[in-house]
Amino acid sequence: MRVLILSTTTGYQLRSFGDAAERIGIDLIFATDRCQQLDDPWRDAAVPVRFHEANGSLLAILNAARERPLDGVIAVGDRPAVLAARAARSLGLRGNSPDSVLASVNKKIARVRFAAAGLPVPWFFEAPPEQAVASDPRVRYPCVIKPLGLSGSRGVMRADSPDDLRVAIARLKKLLSRVDVRALRNGLEDTMLVEGFIEGREFALEGALRDGVLRTFAIFDKPEPLDGPFFEETIYVTPSDLPRERQHAMAAEVQRAARALGLTDGPVHAECRVGAAETFVLEIAARPIGGLCSRVLRFSRHGERGLVPLEEVLLRHAIGEDVDEFVRERSAAGVMMIPIPRRGMLRRVDGIDDARATPNVEEIHITAKTDQLLEPLPEGASYLGFIFARAVQRAGVLAALNEAHEKLRFDIAAPLPILG
Repeated sequence: MRVLILSTTTGYQLRSFGDAAERIGIDLIFATDRCQQLDDPWRDAAVPVRFHEANGSLLAILNAARERPLDGVIAVGDRPAVLAARAARSLGLRGNSPDSVLASVNKKIARVRFAAAGLPVPWFFEAPPEQAVASDPRVRYPCVIKPLGLSGSRGVMRADSPDDLRVAIARLKKLLSRVDVRALRNGLEDTMLVEGFIEGREFALEGALRDGVLRTFAIFDKPEPLDGPFFEETIYVTPSDLPRERQHAMAAEVQRAARALGLTDGPVHAECRVGAAETFVLEIAARPIGGLCSRVLRFSRHGERGLVPLEEVLLRHAIGEDVDEFVRERSAAGVMMIPIPRRGMLRRVDGIDDARATPNVEEIHITAKTDQLLEPLPEGASYLGFIFARAVQRAGVLAALNEAHEKLRFDIAAPLPILG
């Protein structure tokens, strides 16, 4: 069996897929965003693609599939998900329709489809950042602005007054003009969504669809308040402390939202906000949880010993196996995405050994590099690293994550001035 994995770059999660594939005897082909002029620079026989050049990239995948026939397709990341859907459709493999994935990555289209399906949505409208939105009679406070084409809470800001909104829009406009954002070339760089702020707690649901039916793998609590002015995710912990009936209600709303978008097959990562009476589906991505965070999830299979990672379950799902017998392990688990406290150059990180020695801490990965420019949200697009913890109860996980974080010390120098 052979599975194609599409990703923007090579990275941690691709290595996890590679390890899982080797264990269960699946051959992987990677399609990654890289220079097409170099002859296999990473020595992984990957198909070179450009996600902003969809037709040429699809042709490259189809040509590769003639020599190495495929049995499944998985996307790692939002941009690869669109090309993955086109590839699956062209190859006659299970997957989502390209239209449904395009809707999932466009925040406005998703809101429109959710509303048409009768799901609860805040008031919203689309506008260019040049528009004088603060004087628009449709705006009520508090409100939130967000770019249509960015992910990971990048560019998302809350405003409690017209002055707040003007400042936030000016900041977003500057972000959208940056070279790294313009380089995405996804056609969504010049538009923002303005919507009502939703009171409540935030959660994430990880699962997979088969023939339109959702299988929930885990619900993650985000215990830190996400009330603005920025919305940096810090901790994911599972199992959730939501009452069981509210968890079932959340899964049902995610199922309805997936149907509204037209998603039918493959992994999904949904973000939800739960208020006093309603569950709002903020977005559904047609991909698994990103980066190292997938290491939180491990599964056992009925009748077998040992635990397997999320990547193995997703590979089996991609080739058509029934994964209903895979159940998340009983212990609680969580990850802290180490926040960046301020803008500057990373000089060094101290206290790592002490942090790793914290009871219930499983591993710590500092992914930021020395002399790297660090930038917090709303402009930033990365974290300092990740802390993982596992314990019998979720309280032990939360205590371990916070205690380990307190032991880490980050030396961040002021950024160098721009000359000229």
